[in-house]
Amino acid sequence: MAGPRTNQKTVLVTGCTPGGIGHSLCLEYHRQGLHVIATARRPEVIADLAELGMSVVALDVTDAESIKKCHDEVAKINGGKLDILVNNAGRTHTHPALDISLPDVRATFETNVFAIMAMVQAFTDQLAAAKGLIINISSLSSITPYLFGSVYCASKAAVNAYSRTLRMELAPLGVRVMVSMTGTVKSNTASQGHRVLPENSVYQKIKHIFEWRLVFSQHNNTMDTLTFAKRLVADSLRPERPIWLRSLVGRPDWFWYGGMASIAWFGHSLGEWAVDAVCWYKFRMPEIMKLLADNVAQKKSK
Repeated sequence: MAGPRTNQKTVLVTGCTPGGIGHSLCLEYHRQGLHVIATARRPEVIADLAELGMSVVALDVTDAESIKKCHDEVAKINGGKLDILVNNAGRTHTHPALDISLPDVRATFETNVFAIMAMVQAFTDQLAAAKGLIINISSLSSITPYLFGSVYCASKAAVNAYSRTLRMELAPLGVRVMVSMTGTVKSNTASQGHRVLPENSVYQKIKHIFEWRLVFSQHNNTMDTLTFAKRLVADSLRPERPIWLRSLVGRPDWFWYGGMASIAWFGHSLGEWAVDAVCWYKFRMPEIMKLLADNVAQKKSK
């Protein structure tokens, strides 16, 4: 595979399977003239990116040995300097908090949280050499009560908290940290294996709402993946500015974009009460309250 040209910036993106945000980010960074290092567990699924001249490397972000091999291979490609690391690989998790399986929860945190920490540890040497940028893909769910998404919400909230502190710790090394507060965006998460309600779930009465919620992100103000990628790439390539100017003319520390991102940002600015009030109706809580209350009443009358 061809490596970067002299003085050409490099970007490493995790989770680049076609149909997802990572794949679109690769295409857009490539279009903007960066040398893209695309990764996936099975490199053959992103052969189309290799055909465009990008480097393709195998990577399982939940496997320490795979990360080490990827690090060493990337160092050969970029000469030990990485300008941008995009931690995009993620796992969806929609299930009522009362019905979760803890091994399943641990697998989600392994991909959504611990993998980011491992990638940052592994690649900070290359990022520091380039005075580079880390982009952690988070979600609006991190600041909203995303019904039946308690595990996913918690994992993304962890990414936010980790990133805020990481930003301070890496500042002396010249490495910056940007968090994408991603709204609803077309992706392949809707095609991932969905969880089902156990037969004894207290939410069986509202199973139709649970199933509606499973694909919520793909049917509510959902933004085209390439549109999202173009804006994220453009903002990430903005020049460094003082903190009070970053959101206007520089690279923002917090990138709010995607379906419903603006309203979530506004509500978050007003306070938790505003977000909770909107989500109460957005996720059909009045209907859920009535149906479950009727269900309890019927049981008592028997």
